[in-house]
Amino acid sequence: MSVVKYQNNPLFRTIHRDEFLTPFDQIFDEFFKANSPNFSQEFGVDFFEKGSYPRVDVIDYNDTVVIEAEVPGLSKQDVNVEVEQNVLTVSGGKSKNVTDAQNGKYIRRELKRSSFRRSFTLGDNIEKDTVSATFENGILLITLNKVKHAVPDVRKVTIK
Repeated sequence: MSVVKYQNNPLFRTIHRDEFLTPFDQIFDEFFKANSPNFSQEFGVDFFEKGSYPRVDVIDYNDTVVIEAEVPGLSKQDVNVEVEQNVLTVSGGKSKNVTDAQNGKYIRRELKRSSFRRSFTLGDNIEKDTVSATFENGILLITLNKVKHAVPDVRKVTIK
């Protein structure tokens, strides 16, 4: 297998995927915001954030909400999870010991090596003081306990 380098011709410049899709994303976002303006407020997460890293799955259980984030190539020490007021923030970055192409030239560069930061607004139904996180094999699991609504203490009143 060999790599062929094409001459740079302005008539045949490469169009980046985001450059092509951005106008369509904007149309979709405007349509969605017009028809469901309170979606992100109600759920506390903007599910349509483009280019957000790390990518996450948010799973709603009866008593908890779990955020599963994929952060391959990172260790537990490279990742930070913080809760400040009603905002959960996941941040981090790779250590600087990544191999660099000293004598070579990148043909394709897709691996994320920069730092990252992603935040989620937590609703009033989440206990902010009991957030916990585990990390194993590049998967960060954040568990958010839901507020347990007190069951009203009902007592029978004797009518006199």
